[in-house]
Amino acid sequence: MAKDNLIRFDSQARLREKALAYLEDVDAFLSDIDRAVPLLLQVLKGSTDDDVKQQIILLLGGFAKRQVAFPLLELMCDAGQSEELRHHAAIQLSVTASFLEAPDALVDSLIGQLNHPDPQHRANATFALGWEGNHRAAVALVEKLFDPSTEVQQAAVNALANLRDDRILDLLLDRLGHGSVDQQRAILFNLWRFYSRREQVLSVYRDYLNHPDPALRLDALILMSTVSETADEVPFYIQRLKDNQERIRELALERLEDLAAEDLAAVADHIRPLLSDSSGKVRQAAVRLLARVSAKFS
Repeated sequence: MAKDNLIRFDSQARLREKALAYLEDVDAFLSDIDRAVPLLLQVLKGSTDDDVKQQIILLLGGFAKRQVAFPLLELMCDAGQSEELRHHAAIQLSVTASFLEAPDALVDSLIGQLNHPDPQHRANATFALGWEGNHRAAVALVEKLFDPSTEVQQAAVNALANLRDDRILDLLLDRLGHGSVDQQRAILFNLWRFYSRREQVLSVYRDYLNHPDPALRLDALILMSTVSETADEVPFYIQRLKDNQERIRELALERLEDLAAEDLAAVADHIRPLLSDSSGKVRQAAVRLLARVSAKFS
């Protein structure tokens, strides 16, 4: 019995050694891919080292998409794995699945996981369904916007945005007006993906700069720069210099640093009052901006 254990241990050790060699040398993996993929899948299933598993997931997800899709699904659904690894598998699955020629069976399997009693499990399955062109999952993902779990709702927002379908924007904007604060934040952080409706998205960010919730105001301020240049939004940044939240005032000043000195000079009168701001960080940011103006025109 001890001998059998030794043989099994030696076999696992050799598999791991070969797996690590492939992970360290992608060229070797590619030149021996027919043997490497089954070996890595075996190690992925039997290893207890999450770091090695994550490396295998990335390698196989990039080069062996068809063979790895269902093993990733199995890993994502395995309650014996760590939450981090299961989530990592879900992320890679959403990437890998987008390259499959016939993903219908995978989509059906993932949709079947959306009503699992564990919210983390549902969130992973929801996230995994979000890839460009996966319109087949759209209805099921919309339903997850109303899931009892906030985490699942946020995963649904991400997945719907990842479908890259501009028709989804109207739905998300409707939820923006009715969802929880957490869901609103998730939606705001995904609106920039709708490139063809940039002006509408920009209008939403501008409106949220006046939202009563300071966290949402800050999010809008952060995200506005993803769809518009600082020079085009100067009046909105100036407006936030009077915000009652220190971080928002500081960030507005940071955005104004993008301006040329002559453009800063035009708004210097709005910056000077912040030299006596209650926040040291805000005062320092104001000093930096005004120093640039002085250096330019002295």
